[in-house]
Amino acid sequence: MKNRLQKIHEAKKHITSLTSLQPELGLILGSGLGELANEIENAVKIPYDQIPHFPVSTVEGHAGQLVIGQLAGKTVVAMQGRFHFYEGYSQQEVVFPVYVMKALGIHLLIATNAAGGMNANFQAGDLMLITDHLNMTGSNPLIGTNDEELGPRFPDMSAAYTPKMRELALQVANKQGVKLQQGVYAGVSGPTYMTPTELIMLRTVGGDAVGMSTVPEVIVASHSGLKVIGISCITDMAIGEELEPLSHEQVVEVANRTKPVFMNLIKGIIQEV
Repeated sequence: MKNRLQKIHEAKKHITSLTSLQPELGLILGSGLGELANEIENAVKIPYDQIPHFPVSTVEGHAGQLVIGQLAGKTVVAMQGRFHFYEGYSQQEVVFPVYVMKALGIHLLIATNAAGGMNANFQAGDLMLITDHLNMTGSNPLIGTNDEELGPRFPDMSAAYTPKMRELALQVANKQGVKLQQGVYAGVSGPTYMTPTELIMLRTVGGDAVGMSTVPEVIVASHSGLKVIGISCITDMAIGEELEPLSHEQVVEVANRTKPVFMNLIKGIIQEV
């Protein structure tokens, strides 16, 4: 059985056989933001099912390909669609592309997502800069044998969302006139949306927004020594005491409505990095 390092090497080898571009930044484009990958110039697009050991995205609104090229003056590699724990993949499979992007040469990961707002000061359509997270998935992508070449056995998570990068994101948002909320992202396994009592619990322990992604990828990015920026699109309000029925279509609709501002912010950040 091949170990993780061998699999990473094989995925990287296939990707570098298709392009000589060396990405500086990695992007994980969540629900509604995949269109940003269409703005990447001189793009090489590689479907996930053609990359050795990559899982395949099964969620509506996730295209399922790796896009490498130029965006806002930088060479980037973008995941147009991500993988989720709730799809039946292990967390080790979910985060595999982050290790591959690190092997390709990135030094910064920008992870985006759609999330429910638990902070009463938020409203649907807001963007939230992630300051920290709560791992409520019941698992961790680093469980199992540790490869010292990838990172330490016990990685420090005190600054997983790089403070200097957060400052940069706030400066760009201010320059663009974008109201950028800040808060803690509670990552859950899904695929069910939360019950009212679960939302009240998450808010009580410090969560400002809740979603079903991002936490595993950020853990591995931090493990790998990458800088990280995390930004959520608040697609609905998840206030336990006032909870209303929610569908994935509603989430995608709000994400699409917020998309122009979100895309412009990400491009502005990339330009300034």
